[in-house]
Amino acid sequence: MPAERVVEWVAGCVGGGAVVVSVRPLHGEQGPWRVTVEVGGRRQAVVLRAVTPRIDAAMIATGAAALAVAEEYGVPAPRLLGVDLDVPASVETMIGSTTWPAKPDLGRVRAALDRVHVPLEATPELPLRIRPIAVDDFARDRRVGAMPTTPLLRLADDVVRGMERPEGPIVFLHGDVWPGNVAWVSASECVLIDWKTAGVGDPGVDFGELRKQMAITYGLRATGGSAYWDVVAALNTPTVLDWAGATERRDAFLRDALNRLGGVV
Repeated sequence: MPAERVVEWVAGCVGGGAVVVSVRPLHGEQGPWRVTVEVGGRRQAVVLRAVTPRIDAAMIATGAAALAVAEEYGVPAPRLLGVDLDVPASVETMIGSTTWPAKPDLGRVRAALDRVHVPLEATPELPLRIRPIAVDDFARDRRVGAMPTTPLLRLADDVVRGMERPEGPIVFLHGDVWPGNVAWVSASECVLIDWKTAGVGDPGVDFGELRKQMAITYGLRATGGSAYWDVVAALNTPTVLDWAGATERRDAFLRDALNRLGGVV
């Protein structure tokens, strides 16, 4: 659990004489944490992000910088209430539910991403991203023998490494578009949360990850979009995914993308 002084700092970020009522982790026993505060007799929840075994100080800085950009450009995202990079920690508003409908409205998610993708230059906190979830590089891990591989994954890695990266616009990126990071505020409106791997780059980084996630989660086939970025997204996954059928769906998505790149499988 976060230190008492950090919890008190959260109340100060909310302001208005806020008093902390409860603190609980959002994922297992680790942060981020849902902090419930009472202000003027009314309760509200905010999200505290601080360093954990999964989240380092650089991610806290990136997430806070991303939320500042999101507010400046009116991007659908939580709003930053406070940040202290000496702790390091940040506090943001809590929005919606990440429970996806049985039949997701992908058009709404794409529309939200279109609003994210404003032209933006790289900064130290929001660097150029050439793959989704850039803190991971599973393709490299397989290449150096740190993780087992398969003929399909080896082929895909060889193909994209032998190609020039597409030249597209450089825009603001969320960096980790999956169902758990899309909060639904109504049946037809969603907001992107958890910006710790945000940055700038080609819009295909986000759209490829979205198509991959839809393929793995719902078995939906990719339509349109860049085959290159679909392959990149598929490569940045562990060799074996740990839920039923996910590895097979990932591989089917990857084969389809490779075929769209030139019929190589």
